[in-house]
Amino acid sequence: MWKPACEANRFVLPFFFGSGGGQKEDEAMSSLEIEEKSIEDAIRVACETLKLPREMLDIEIISRGSSGIFGIVGAKKAKIRVRPKKTSPEVLLERAKAILEEILRYVKLPVVVDGELREDHVYLNIISNGSGLLIGKKGQVLDSLQYLVSRILSKQVGQNISVVVDTENYRSRREESLRELAQKLREKVKKTGKPITTGLMNTSERRIIHLALKDDPDVRTKSKGEGTMKRIIVYPIKQDKVKSKRTGQ
Repeated sequence: MWKPACEANRFVLPFFFGSGGGQKEDEAMSSLEIEEKSIEDAIRVACETLKLPREMLDIEIISRGSSGIFGIVGAKKAKIRVRPKKTSPEVLLERAKAILEEILRYVKLPVVVDGELREDHVYLNIISNGSGLLIGKKGQVLDSLQYLVSRILSKQVGQNISVVVDTENYRSRREESLRELAQKLREKVKKTGKPITTGLMNTSERRIIHLALKDDPDVRTKSKGEGTMKRIIVYPIKQDKVKSKRTGQ
């Protein structure tokens, strides 16, 4: 029997600590099968687990179960399959804010969470006098909050949702500093004629560096490493090879 991993009125991270990604994870995100003594009990568990009201769930009854003889011999549990219904952008925003607010309850800092819908993601901004703690070293705490909110929200609504968590415009300031870093690396590579390797960066940080130097005729970039944290190598393009390609020699 499946059991909910939460206490009443406590925050739940349904399916969060999984074993990996890919197709199986997408299937788990899209539906959930629950067995309980009755249909109503199974629906109640589904609502508690997904933190969604009944009206926001698509419920498929697989088996109504049976009490058997004297409630002992041949008894079968009721079984349902549930999945979140399609959610409007406005509801996504409110749910994302609620998730982040619930996580921040454990931070012991006075915070206010504001948010807005942007073209390709939900943007959440934390207003607090302890933004330094919320950002962490190189934005690691903020990145962790962002990852948690995005994953929890995606699990709850049954679709992949991109969420950006920010405070005191850290994201835009970090992006600008990375663009400046990209230009400094470019100049140094051009001057020395030797490749330069950066420190470890996450996916979004690497993307900024790659895009900043994508159209530069003198250098190229590539990622190196395993996992989500990788380094970037900025290396020079030999001008004789460039000329050779242009002339077809």
